[in-house]
Amino acid sequence: MLIVGLGNPGSDYEKTRHNIGFMVIDELNRRLSSLDISKTAFLGKTYKSKNHFLLKPQTFMNLSGDSVVKVKNFYKVEDVVVIHDDLDLPFGSLRFKKGGGHGGHNGLKSIDANITKEYIRVRMGIGKPEHKGEVTSYVLGKFNTDQEKYLDEFIDKACDSIMYLFEHTMHETSAKFSQKEQAKQIP
Repeated sequence: MLIVGLGNPGSDYEKTRHNIGFMVIDELNRRLSSLDISKTAFLGKTYKSKNHFLLKPQTFMNLSGDSVVKVKNFYKVEDVVVIHDDLDLPFGSLRFKKGGGHGGHNGLKSIDANITKEYIRVRMGIGKPEHKGEVTSYVLGKFNTDQEKYLDEFIDKACDSIMYLFEHTMHETSAKFSQKEQAKQIP
């Protein structure tokens, strides 16, 4: 299984909402004590743990598929899981689905174009900005103070779901880990 966390490379984007996929991969990598197998040709930071691969594409978001397809094809991986931020879900929501539309997410658009839409998506809710014109600054912005308090817990839950997915179906994982929103109201 190839587990991909979406984000943008570089220190300017660390701890931003758009990089929540990278944060999950970092925690999974820590938990699994994965081996770094990155190659320049992969266009990303790539790690191996037992029969699973972890990937943080080092292209910008709109070219993420270029990295995913290279790793998927090189290691002949059938199952791909993509962890990404989702504006359409309240902060703290965790949802799972296979296939479907990209919802305007440029990382998903790129992956769809490179490997088709038939992969599992772990949708991590980041909430929405107040005005539609603020979407870019919102996703590229840091979590607010209230969100920051629950961020580690949210990332841990996403990691727990991926670890469970290693041994169970997507439907079983969804039934166990889907969360409409964080238990406490977070602005």
